[in-house]
Amino acid sequence: MKFCKKYQEFMQAQDEKKKLPGVGLKKLKKILKRCRRRDFPCQSQMMGLCDESKSPTDGHVCPQLCPVCDGTFFPSLLQEMSVVVGCFNDRARKLLELHLASGFQKYFMWMKGKPQGNHVALIQEGKDLVAYALINAIAIRKILKKYDKIHLSTQGQAFRSHAQSMHIEILQSPWLSELMAFHINMRETKMNSRKAPALFEGCSLVFTDGKPSLSCEVFDSIKLDIDLTCSICLDTVFDPVSLTCGHIFCYMCACSAASVTIVDGLKAAGHKEKCPLCREAGVYEGAVHLEELNILLSRSCPEYWEERLQSERVERIRQVKEHWEFQCRAFMGV
Repeated sequence: MKFCKKYQEFMQAQDEKKKLPGVGLKKLKKILKRCRRRDFPCQSQMMGLCDESKSPTDGHVCPQLCPVCDGTFFPSLLQEMSVVVGCFNDRARKLLELHLASGFQKYFMWMKGKPQGNHVALIQEGKDLVAYALINAIAIRKILKKYDKIHLSTQGQAFRSHAQSMHIEILQSPWLSELMAFHINMRETKMNSRKAPALFEGCSLVFTDGKPSLSCEVFDSIKLDIDLTCSICLDTVFDPVSLTCGHIFCYMCACSAASVTIVDGLKAAGHKEKCPLCREAGVYEGAVHLEELNILLSRSCPEYWEERLQSERVERIRQVKEHWEFQCRAFMGV
């Protein structure tokens, strides 16, 4: 089955109440198809570089700079990607907030009705959101690959890099790793899920040479792997946090890289502070604490977790003590 048809079937299988936005593959393909068939003059035609006597089937392709494609294709895709990742982030955040809430807070959230449904429905929604993120990521990758093939260019790849810098690449979302961890944590829960297109075999925590990663097998021979090794301490991420650029670090390591203490937190980081990996600035203020991933790793690596817990407790106490000593000296004018 062709991907476009599978994508449409998946989106149609979603409940009408969800109203999940998607990528307009048909519309984007029509734009590229018009350009390939030269229904509208491309740049080389306007500059007199094309042989007008040739038929559309003579191997003509649109040039790298084309007002027909670039004026409609990229703006449309950019808007759709922004809507998709915004919807995904919002729904994933609300779902995980409800799952991690306890006592009166959870009761209050249920009464407000976000989201509606019982515990089983909550788990199923998490699984559906992972599938939604993955299939939209594949759709975007495929349409950009088709753009580059028609234009004999690498502008599609460049656009994807631009989307990552704008934080609208869905695989870059911190909520995706959180939902994958949520899916693994809830795996043993029995539920009667409705029939839906099989997009992935499920998520798993994989250890390779002692290094953990979140892995997800997707249809069409595509595999998603999220490395869970902190690039600062070079160990399994402890008390993990995801920066807005998508890179995951230990919370204390991220604080150290941002030149802030754990008392002040990452929100106190300066706008010029950069990610240790990609060197992007201003990525600390919107960092997301990965609670579900924290639970998963603490269960999977109990001995390591207890060891890190003890060592970090000592460091946290030291930083808190230094902070209050400094505050006292400042208050007394010493």
